[in-house]
Amino acid sequence: MNKKEISIFWFRRDLRLDDNVGLFNALNSKFPVISVFIFDEEILEKLPKNDARVGFIYDSLSDINCKLQEIGSSLLIKKGKTKDVWQELLQEFDIKKVFFNKDYEPYAIQRDLTICELLAQNKTDHFSFKDQVIFEEKEITKADGLPYTVYTPYKNKWLEKYKTIAPIPEYTSTDKFSNFKKINFTFPTLGQIGFVESVIKVIPHNLKNIANYHETRDFPAIDSTSYLSPHLRFGTVSIRKLVNWAVHKNDVFLSELIWREFFMQILFSFPKVVTHNFKSAYDGIQWRNNEEDFQRWCSGTTGYPMVDAGMRQLNETGYMHNRVRMVVASFLCKHLLIQWQWGEAYFAEKLLDFELSANVGNWQWAAGTGCDAAPYFRVFNPEIQLKKFDEKGIYIRKWISEFDLGYGKPMVEHAFARDRAIATYKTGILK
Repeated sequence: MNKKEISIFWFRRDLRLDDNVGLFNALNSKFPVISVFIFDEEILEKLPKNDARVGFIYDSLSDINCKLQEIGSSLLIKKGKTKDVWQELLQEFDIKKVFFNKDYEPYAIQRDLTICELLAQNKTDHFSFKDQVIFEEKEITKADGLPYTVYTPYKNKWLEKYKTIAPIPEYTSTDKFSNFKKINFTFPTLGQIGFVESVIKVIPHNLKNIANYHETRDFPAIDSTSYLSPHLRFGTVSIRKLVNWAVHKNDVFLSELIWREFFMQILFSFPKVVTHNFKSAYDGIQWRNNEEDFQRWCSGTTGYPMVDAGMRQLNETGYMHNRVRMVVASFLCKHLLIQWQWGEAYFAEKLLDFELSANVGNWQWAAGTGCDAAPYFRVFNPEIQLKKFDEKGIYIRKWISEFDLGYGKPMVEHAFARDRAIATYKTGILK
């Protein structure tokens, strides 16, 4: 029997049907569209079987599949090494065109080059699109074409360019949904993918408090966060809709979205930052890297309430308030003199909103070794941070049940740790 000619839309970190650039273009091609998601074994094999992020991806895909079933189509789920899966797809279907949205992380870039070579060898056209950012890697540059490495001028250029295209067009495809191929694939269980349900769940995003974001964002006891970050990470929300909305709601919130793109273009332009300091002058720092100290930090038993509350929140929920993230990161690097890569790896394992560019960028910011980072002599005092941002102790009591029973002494005295950190950095900076 002759195979029917089709287009494929490849879902990755864009898990939505609405305002999806690659999907919009696929549905406007002349061939019926099959949508595919691949659970990449090269990524999955490094994760615990109850990883909450895999569960969130699975649930998001299930929602997409249910919507497709309403129009007589369905989502094809595959699991394996990505190249092997694409070789199977090319055998199984007569694929004329493949559409997908760009990903800018080093692993994804190499993966996509491999798949595009395979598709070209099979004379299959492929098309990639900008979807998860407003401006991608080479769209916001200095006059000489080089990337910005300082946030404020990057932000100013970003805003200037946004004004020339605002409001950004959205890519709604509902009138083209009839172009999905009528087909019924069996949707696997989470167990068949090799995972089990996690007790940790991604919280639905909430934008109701964004108007007051600039006033409330630093106070962890006030539950005013948007919880958007994992939804942006996996693309269950559209960045275009969000930015068009945020522009009229809150400038500070918009600035945070621009920070996200700043770190993404830093990662793209300087991929070494995944494992190395952006500022190579800091490569000479002699870190203590004490394993026992690190474990106390991980478990939230440092004796500093704000640090411990933050780590316990992370371990129990996969979240940590942004102000607290700065405090715990500074504490690890400055008070304990533990290399930022240790903390970055722990956050990568635990955070529901783990985003490589932001995680690396913010950890190097806290350590003072990254682009546009806090200076090395800036050492957060966790006790002052507690008084300023959780004066009544509401946040710390929520996460430290034993706090009022006589909390333990700090594992290191602040003034001593600060002096030690500054001296170590000063000595270690390469001239």
